[in-house]
Amino acid sequence: MATSPATPNVILPPLRPMMRSKVTTALASVGATLGLLAVTLLLGFRLSPTPSTSNLLLVAPGRHTSHTRTNIRSPPYGRLASVARAGVLRHSFPRGLRERTSVLASNTQDPDFALLFDCDGVIVLTEELHRIAYNRAFEKFDCRIDGELVDWTVPHYDVLQNTIGGGKPKMKWHFNKFGWPTTSLGAAPSTEDAQTALVDQLQDAKTEFYKEIVGQVATARPGVLELMDEAIANPRIACGICSAATKEGFVKVVDAVVGRERLNSLDVVMAGDDVTRKKPDPLIYNKAREKIGLPAERCVVIEDSIVGLKAAKGAGMNCIITYTSSTQDQDFKESGADAVLEDLGKVNLDKIFRPMYTESKISSQSLKS
Repeated sequence: MATSPATPNVILPPLRPMMRSKVTTALASVGATLGLLAVTLLLGFRLSPTPSTSNLLLVAPGRHTSHTRTNIRSPPYGRLASVARAGVLRHSFPRGLRERTSVLASNTQDPDFALLFDCDGVIVLTEELHRIAYNRAFEKFDCRIDGELVDWTVPHYDVLQNTIGGGKPKMKWHFNKFGWPTTSLGAAPSTEDAQTALVDQLQDAKTEFYKEIVGQVATARPGVLELMDEAIANPRIACGICSAATKEGFVKVVDAVVGRERLNSLDVVMAGDDVTRKKPDPLIYNKAREKIGLPAERCVVIEDSIVGLKAAKGAGMNCIITYTSSTQDQDFKESGADAVLEDLGKVNLDKIFRPMYTESKISSQSLKS
């Protein structure tokens, strides 16, 4: 297993004018090295790497050996929400840098960043539940191709979920490839309208089966609710959920796992029904960004698959992957992932956003605006 590279020299966030003057005097008298140490101690920060977002690759040991491993340690700032309220994040971006793409429609007023979660595979491992629900719908309608009952196996569903976003597009892709089925309703549909009507009925049945299953067994993945709570509590971070799932099934999951109180605190919640094009099209993330009122480079998406990653990168956003057993062999680095993790158990806002706001503060021109 590759070893982590040595810790690079840190670039501390620029200080406010009065403090910069004091620091300059200190540097002149005791030297650059001791001056930097004095500033560090004054702020209560420990030296730590501040890589650019393009190098933010957190890879779980023993997995994704093809990815470059970057060791990013979390400096002991205490709770980031307290730091933000004290003004560190507030002053990290001068007003001139806070571009707006639309009128704010967000619970978080004037955020500096946004954290957007996918649902299935990120918040909760639901893909196997979806597969079972689809197969129950196929059985209910006695869907048969060449006399064989349609049954999506685990390997086949892995292909579907890593290739096509949304349930109806998955079924259309499968039937277009392998043939449209006969059903208890009659012969295989031969027109586009009839095919769409069959898919709609199958999707409705699948959703009902899925709702029955998910309420009994769905639980959150490690660290995801803790990270969401941290984002909700931070006045500088907007937070939301953007799922390709149909709204009825999506609502059942988030109600059961995320909870109504958290949902009411989020800045944007969108399901596949809210957009005309499904992932990997970036539309859902572009719409979320517009609702929050931030440019794409200030948004970070958490996804679990190549389909979701393509949607996030297509929207021009940073993307963290928390892979699942179905997606762990995907080459996320090649597709542009900014970080690859087994789960969110050891992730906090500081690890995600400090490199971004530190990098933005390097520009002296920005500091003058």
